[in-house]
Amino acid sequence: MGASNRILQVAVCASVFSLICFIIAFSTPYWLVTDGSLQNPRFTNLGLWEVCFNNFQDIHRFFDNPFNGCLWVFEEEYYIIHDFLLPGFYISVQLFATLCFVMCLVVIPLTAAFLRTSRDDDRYMVLLLAIGSCQVVGSVFGFIAVVTFGAKGDSRDWMPGWQNNDMGWSFALGVVGAVLLLPAGVLYLVEARRERYKRLNEISNREISEYGDEYYQNQVSAAALPSAPSPYQSSFASEPSRPRRPQQNISSNSAVQGGIQTDI
Repeated sequence: MGASNRILQVAVCASVFSLICFIIAFSTPYWLVTDGSLQNPRFTNLGLWEVCFNNFQDIHRFFDNPFNGCLWVFEEEYYIIHDFLLPGFYISVQLFATLCFVMCLVVIPLTAAFLRTSRDDDRYMVLLLAIGSCQVVGSVFGFIAVVTFGAKGDSRDWMPGWQNNDMGWSFALGVVGAVLLLPAGVLYLVEARRERYKRLNEISNREISEYGDEYYQNQVSAAALPSAPSPYQSSFASEPSRPRRPQQNISSNSAVQGGIQTDI
């Protein structure tokens, strides 16, 4: 199976947990909530795609019909307050959160395919790289979204009763999911690098083994065959040495000539 060691098991668990957290945060309307200290708050809660009002009227525009209940932020009923309801930072948060959500959706089938893939499969390392890259990129997008919303979400220029507005549990899940996507993706990339080096090492060892066996077989076959004389060796062969002439004993002759004769 895909998660064959402890690093991959930790990566899969962190990946699944972060995906669940961010998907829940993306789909729930509790990024910004009122703390409950007001009896009749005009604003109750808000998510990425839904906002809930209670007898709300824009202070800059007094309309005949106040806004009540929870509706989609792009609802036609809200078009007259879109400039107030959809500021630039909120649209940026929606954009980056959507990109992170798309990366999460891409990771889900890739993780399912990875868990069914063996280590010897050619797709094993490709899936590791794909899952890790998607999670790292998704973590960057999600981190930008939660940081932007955390800095601008409860500002006094946006929702009414800003003194009594707090970040909700959906925002907390979004932070946890966006942050955990990064280490999970890094673990996948680290495992992909380890797998690459393992395969390169196996290939090099296999080539060395095959070369050694072939060299040994060539040496054995060369030793078994009779060696034929080389034409170069026959051309440059040394001539047989001629017998030397016997040399006279020079020392004995010189001794006789130089000696004194004692016989009379």
